[in-house]
Amino acid sequence: MATKKPVKKKTVTHEEPIKKKKKKVPASAKEKARKKRTKIFLFIIEIFILIIMGVVLYGVLKVEKVGKVDLPKEDIVINPEVEEKIETTMRGYRNIALFGVDSTTGALTKNTRSDTIMIASINLDTGECRLVSVYRDTYLNLSNDSYNKCNAAYAKGGPMQAINMLNMNLDLNITDFVTVGFAGLSDTIDALGGIMIDVDEAELKHINNYQICMAEDLKRSYTPVTSTGYQLLDGLQATAYCRIRYTAGDDFKRAERQREVLMAIAEKAKTASPSTLNSVANAIFDEEEIYTSLDVTEILELLGEITRYEIVDQAGFPADNMRTTGTIGSKGSCVVPLSLADNVQWLHEFLFKDEAYTPSDAVLEYSEKVRSDTSGYLNK
Repeated sequence: MATKKPVKKKTVTHEEPIKKKKKKVPASAKEKARKKRTKIFLFIIEIFILIIMGVVLYGVLKVEKVGKVDLPKEDIVINPEVEEKIETTMRGYRNIALFGVDSTTGALTKNTRSDTIMIASINLDTGECRLVSVYRDTYLNLSNDSYNKCNAAYAKGGPMQAINMLNMNLDLNITDFVTVGFAGLSDTIDALGGIMIDVDEAELKHINNYQICMAEDLKRSYTPVTSTGYQLLDGLQATAYCRIRYTAGDDFKRAERQREVLMAIAEKAKTASPSTLNSVANAIFDEEEIYTSLDVTEILELLGEITRYEIVDQAGFPADNMRTTGTIGSKGSCVVPLSLADNVQWLHEFLFKDEAYTPSDAVLEYSEKVRSDTSGYLNK
C-alpha cells in the first residue's frame, strides 16, 4: 500500500514577506466621469465606423448592379507602334470608348448598331478631357478585314469588336468602354434635374416626334417642347434632342448635339450635391441601363474626381476638311476619310498634342484599302 508523501509547508523568511491584500479604494466622481466619457467616445467611434462600412457596402452593392463585362486584355488589339507611344506622347492619358446604342429595352451588349461612338481622352495629370465623335457611317476596317460603316462593329461583335475597330483604325490604346441606351441617358439627366440646351426652330419640329416614339417604347409620359431658345430640358427631351438628324448638317450635326448634351451633363454633375450624385448613381447603375468594363473601384475613382475634370475641346472624326460622303455600293451612304492616315495624324495632334505623329503601318494599309474601295464611287 502506497504511503502518502507529507506536504511541505512553505517557510516564510524575512526575504519574502507576506503580501497583504490591498483594500479597494472607491473611484472618485471625477474618475467615474472620465471612464464614462471614454466609453461614450468609443461607442460613438464604433457607430461611426459601422456607418462608414454601411455606406461603402451600399455603394458597392449599388455599383455591382451595373452590367459589367471583363474584356480579356489579350483579345484587345493595339497596333505595335502604339505600344511605344504609350510610354512617350500618349503617357498620362486614359482613353475610354463611349457608345450610345439605339435601344430602349436594355439590349446593350450587341446586335444593335451604335448610334453614338465617342472617345473620351482624359489627361490624368491636368484633368483636361477632349471628346471626339467618330461618325457612325465612317467607312473603316471593322477589325476583321471587312470594310463597312463603323457602327456595324458593335452590332456584330459588341464592345470588344468596336474597341478593336477604334484601336486598329485610329492608332489608339482603348481598353475600357461605357455603353448606354436611351433609358440610361434619360434617367441620368432627370436625376441631375435636367440640362440647359439651346433649341432652334429647325430642331423644335423634330424633338417632339422623337419623344413620342421613345415615350411609347419606354412606357413613360413626355412633356412637349413648345418654344425655341436656351432652356431646361428633362431627360426624355434631351435624349430626343440627341437623336435629331433631319436638319442642316445631317449626321454631323447630330454628333455635335450628342457632344453638346454630354458636356452639359458633365458641367451639371460638377456642381451637383452628393445627394444628387447619389440619385444619378441610383438612376443609371442598373444592368439594363449601362454596360461597362469599368469595375467598382474605377467608377468610384472617376466619380470622386469629377470636379477636377474639364472638357476643354471637342471635334468629329474624320475632320471636316478631310472627309467626304458618297454611296459606296451595297454599303449605302458612307462618310469617307479622304486619307485615313492624314486623319489619324490630325487626331493624335488634337488629343495628345503630338504634332510629329507618324501613323502605324497598319493604318497606312487600311488607309490605302479605304481609298481603293471608295475612289470609284466618289469619282462618279
